[in-house]
Amino acid sequence: MRKIAHIINPVSVDESSDLFTAQPVTFKTMEVARDFARNQVDVGIFSAQYPEDRAMVPEYFQLTPDMERSVLDIATFKKKRKLPLVKDILDRLYEVTDADFLIYTNVDIALMPYFYVSVIQIIESGYDAFVINRRTIPKRYERTEQIPNMYSLVGQSHRGYDCFVFPRRLYPFFKLGEGCIGANHIGKILITNLVCLSKNFKLFKNLHLTFHIGNDKAWNNSLFNDYFEHNKKVLGEVLSLFAQEKRLAGRPLVNKYFEMFATGEQRHTAWLDRIFRGIKKS
Repeated sequence: MRKIAHIINPVSVDESSDLFTAQPVTFKTMEVARDFARNQVDVGIFSAQYPEDRAMVPEYFQLTPDMERSVLDIATFKKKRKLPLVKDILDRLYEVTDADFLIYTNVDIALMPYFYVSVIQIIESGYDAFVINRRTIPKRYERTEQIPNMYSLVGQSHRGYDCFVFPRRLYPFFKLGEGCIGANHIGKILITNLVCLSKNFKLFKNLHLTFHIGNDKAWNNSLFNDYFEHNKKVLGEVLSLFAQEKRLAGRPLVNKYFEMFATGEQRHTAWLDRIFRGIKKS
């Protein structure tokens, strides 16, 4: 039986945060999906958390060692946000499990019951790394009691990258720099690694496997532009490292974005979206 290990980063928030309602739904749907797959896939669900967040992690999650640093230890920002480095999260998952495949999703991404079974079927069809784009459902669904109704909604497709599946064997070659979650461009940093390191990558844009409640784009607040710039800089560094290893060859869209960094192209945001939207569609 194949083994999958899936990690998220739970965080304690007050009622003003959209995570206040989203996280309980994520937790419960992960438990349901794990149980649904019990006879077909060995699924472990893990948490990477700060010490102050341990108490709110459900007991059915396996806790990894508490994180000790954040992006605030790396750089200075106008508004302080204790955002974890994605490397610190994935390092913990890699260290505590020997699972064949690893999954990282944002903590506000809920799963359909058949998620893990479908992931295994995708792997067995020949894809060794892939990203599954979420679907967006109306914000009026907020309580765990409404999860059956949430499952029933097809929702609308969304182009954001927030669910990453890859083989454990590739992780030692990842280049994540000091990119932080919770800020724009982190999905591009992760997808660049998957594209450059895998043999058969796929971006699934229209599968009904994950969903998100509402589409507020809290990460896109102009107050946090310096976090955006931080991750953009890391993305440029990651692309440069892969270019040095000649891993961009045969990946013209990713290589084209690297060339814009090298030549001082200023229209990063518009070009970035255009390039990654062109990656192989489902």
